[in-house]
Amino acid sequence: MSGWSEEGAGDRRGRAGTAGERPQKPLPPGWSVRPRGMRQGSPRDLDVRDVRPREQRQRPPRGPGGGGGRAPKARRPRRWGRRIGVTLLVLVVLLVGLGVWVDSRLNRVDALADYEGRPAATPGADWLIVGSDSRQGLDEARRRELGTGQAAGRRADTMMLLHIPRGTGKPVLVSLPRDSYVPIPGRGRNKLNAAYAFGGPQLLARTVEQVTGIRLDRYMEVGFDGFASVVDAVGGVQICPDKAMRDPMAGLNVKAGCQVVASKQALAYVRTRAGGRGDLDRVERQQEFLGSLIKKSTSPATALNPFRSVPLLLRGTEAVAVDQAAHVWNLIRFPFAMRDISSGGGVSTTVPVAGTATIGGAGSVVQWDRQRAIALFEALQNDQPVDNLVDQGS
Repeated sequence: MSGWSEEGAGDRRGRAGTAGERPQKPLPPGWSVRPRGMRQGSPRDLDVRDVRPREQRQRPPRGPGGGGGRAPKARRPRRWGRRIGVTLLVLVVLLVGLGVWVDSRLNRVDALADYEGRPAATPGADWLIVGSDSRQGLDEARRRELGTGQAAGRRADTMMLLHIPRGTGKPVLVSLPRDSYVPIPGRGRNKLNAAYAFGGPQLLARTVEQVTGIRLDRYMEVGFDGFASVVDAVGGVQICPDKAMRDPMAGLNVKAGCQVVASKQALAYVRTRAGGRGDLDRVERQQEFLGSLIKKSTSPATALNPFRSVPLLLRGTEAVAVDQAAHVWNLIRFPFAMRDISSGGGVSTTVPVAGTATIGGAGSVVQWDRQRAIALFEALQNDQPVDNLVDQGS
């Protein structure tokens, strides 16, 4: 047969007659048969079909390095930086929104007004903190529950001057007894809380500025209803009286030692005059209570518990009144300064007192130790330490 290649053809012819074997079909002219591993070269050589079973056929290499199987898919890089950035942006937006919402809920009063002869601004921030005996917002049932009585109007029950230093110094809390006998602008000399009764927050703030020489930066006030709401929101506050105390007029009945009390007993504890020193004992209990309240309010058990922190935020913003220029970002330093004081990182004291007296028209009053009081307030004006000028915790 002309056109056959002799390479491999003779072997095929020799086996063609072997019993049981199928005779091979002749190749077309110009075609050749070569070993399978040598099938390279012209397209005509590669056209010889591989007739082995599929599972025995050699597959071309696919993977890296010539290995079989599919090439692994390239992993997309994880964009952690982008995810973190988006998360932080969302948190910032939420915090800003929360701050705006809280700021809109603050009650504001016209307390800090300019007037001729007002003290100049001093380093640091100075707050006047006032607890009033206002029954506003209390219905009859709530008044009976808290034992507040039926007195009308508003009077200053608690007054404290908080100095937050500009640098790294200690915050200072100075209680101003409500029976302090001081000059009130346009009203002569009288008890300090009479300034609030005569002219409200504005006259009280002006009186404090005049007798201390310190220009106030912030004003904060809370009434009976706000006081009780905040105490209930944090689940009660710890008090630690040295001895058992009972005052039927104030509704107080507590045992000696540390204990957690609800709003009724807490309010009675800071209002009672039980004790040998009257108003001076009250200011010590008020400082103790306020420190305990702030400490619990800023603790992780409260701050990280939405069932405590959310009601506290809602009631707290409704409970307090601040000066017209105050915003929520101005108030952030207050709880941290109070927490430092309650934990021993600040100074808690009462204005130096010379003694008490009975004065016609005013009754029993508290008289300041003028020389020591001036030294204390001058140190605060200059943002200087006061540790050697006061009896801490007095």
